[in-house]
Amino acid sequence: MRRVLVVEDEKSIREMIALNLRMSGWEVLEAESAEQGLDLLNKQGPCEAAVLDVMLPGMNGFSLCETIRRDNQDIGIIILSAKSMEEDKIRGLSIGADDYMSKPFSVSELLARIEALCRRVGRGKPAAQEEDEARLVSGAFVLDRKSRVLYKNGKSIDLTQVEFQIMELFFHNPGTALVREKILQGVWGENYFGDVKIVDVNIRRLRMKVEDAPSSPQHILTVWGYGYRWNS
Repeated sequence: MRRVLVVEDEKSIREMIALNLRMSGWEVLEAESAEQGLDLLNKQGPCEAAVLDVMLPGMNGFSLCETIRRDNQDIGIIILSAKSMEEDKIRGLSIGADDYMSKPFSVSELLARIEALCRRVGRGKPAAQEEDEARLVSGAFVLDRKSRVLYKNGKSIDLTQVEFQIMELFFHNPGTALVREKILQGVWGENYFGDVKIVDVNIRRLRMKVEDAPSSPQHILTVWGYGYRWNS
């Protein structure tokens, strides 16, 4: 059974999320604090996804997200917060969250976003085609689709699942200007409800990992007023 961690200090909200997830076939680990959430992850093993409230007693949700992401690039992380300010959304995404929802929120939309996150990790192609494209090469870069690792000049670069999917899209469209909406659709799915700015935040994160000088990118190029282009 798929497992999700829900960290929310408001009992009524946490129980509402957990109930709906269980009704949808998820095993749910519930925690009312970041420290309890980390303890559950350590004792009960990995989860496919995590839903983290920002305003928690003790360690806040941003710090919890950073802590989880340091050890696990595969888990899908959604940040929940009553804060709707743009800088809070950007902060959450910049530190490793895959998505951000402001309270109050629709539980059905939250479930849809969790499902979409997990489909990204598990989606694939027929075995023969997967084998043929197990390693995508672009200049000094190699994208290993089996290990889910990017290599630059032989040195590995750990990517989150969202970052990996963006790189995969770039590698399949070298030299092509991709409009932000196409990247959003290709990575987050056709029915994603969020802001297209999530693409820009993830691009900034990727540049920090793949570029020698992120402020003067040579590989992930901005096409002003349009989107981004991959240059090997």
